[in-house]
Amino acid sequence: MRRVVISGTGFHAPAPRISNEELVAAFNAYVRRHNAEHAGEIEAGTRQPLAESSAEFIEKASGIRCRHVVDKAGLLDPERLVPSIAERGDDQICVQAELAVAAARGALAKAGREAADIDAVIVAATGLQRAYPAVAVEVQQALGARGYAYDMNVACSSATFALRSAVDAVACGSARRALVICPEVCSGWLDWRDRDCHFIFGDAAVAMVVEAADDAVSAVRFEVLGSRLQTQFSNNIRNNFGFLNRCEDGDPLARDKLFYQQGRKVFKEVCPMVAEQILDHIGEHGLTPADLSRLWLHQANINMNDLVTKRVLGPDFRREQAPMVLDEYANTAAAGSVIAFHFHSDDLLTGDTGVICSFGAGYSIGSVIVRKL
Repeated sequence: MRRVVISGTGFHAPAPRISNEELVAAFNAYVRRHNAEHAGEIEAGTRQPLAESSAEFIEKASGIRCRHVVDKAGLLDPERLVPSIAERGDDQICVQAELAVAAARGALAKAGREAADIDAVIVAATGLQRAYPAVAVEVQQALGARGYAYDMNVACSSATFALRSAVDAVACGSARRALVICPEVCSGWLDWRDRDCHFIFGDAAVAMVVEAADDAVSAVRFEVLGSRLQTQFSNNIRNNFGFLNRCEDGDPLARDKLFYQQGRKVFKEVCPMVAEQILDHIGEHGLTPADLSRLWLHQANINMNDLVTKRVLGPDFRREQAPMVLDEYANTAAAGSVIAFHFHSDDLLTGDTGVICSFGAGYSIGSVIVRKL
């Protein structure tokens, strides 16, 4: 089995940026209009009034200050609160593939590779724009890559699950070089009218080039020492949108067709599972928490990440040991942990070791131990 490295990463976020203050202004305008329209029912006690939000509430609850999105105008229209994305013809690249290609080109440049050097493309995302043809195959064509391509969805753990698949393919020889891309258009499946979650997600894409260590030519390389994947069924994070909705008698646009969660249960159940997996995983490789220079965690929520980090590294950890990108990009679903890795890994020294860890709906957890060469 060949030693495998991550030889390059790339990142792309759409230019439109929404601050908490802008988001709250639009949301609160919607709330006031809604409450005015239903004033009679609210006064009669047959309908609960909607509560307004605030920038301070959002930052305290999540650590998020702003987010990037594919469309800003539609989201900040109180009468819409949904991205306005023009429909594209079948002969045009789709929005998700467009984001993926931009991130992929950055990863290829950093790895010192051309698209023709790639013979496996995995697009791993929480939400895929269509059922088929696979977005990954469209990306493969747009880049000019060879070999095969496929989509993968393991919710917010998609990145680490796809990385495991890419590493295995290169290690056993079924691919020479693989490209793992996580293009997330979270704004399309988030309910921007729900105060409890309207601020959580942003849109972004991140990519990794995965290849054999003895083939890599990039200046910065991280060897993958091992990976561990875990799933456990839970309904606490769910989205019921799917192609069978049109066959059901219910409302195909009902609230459950977008992201929803029982946040307190998720916090209570997932954090201990994640910390336990990381500790068990590094122990399996003869490592202790003191051996870890960095944790690149799924960028879900600053409070969740701090709890996991304290359980793994101890209560006195330094922020640079578990870097956050939430403040600028919000929760970018499957892309988050790799975005943190992309921005906060080049400064490590040869021999430094860290863990890329994602977790989310399913429940699903993936941890990947890497060491800088």
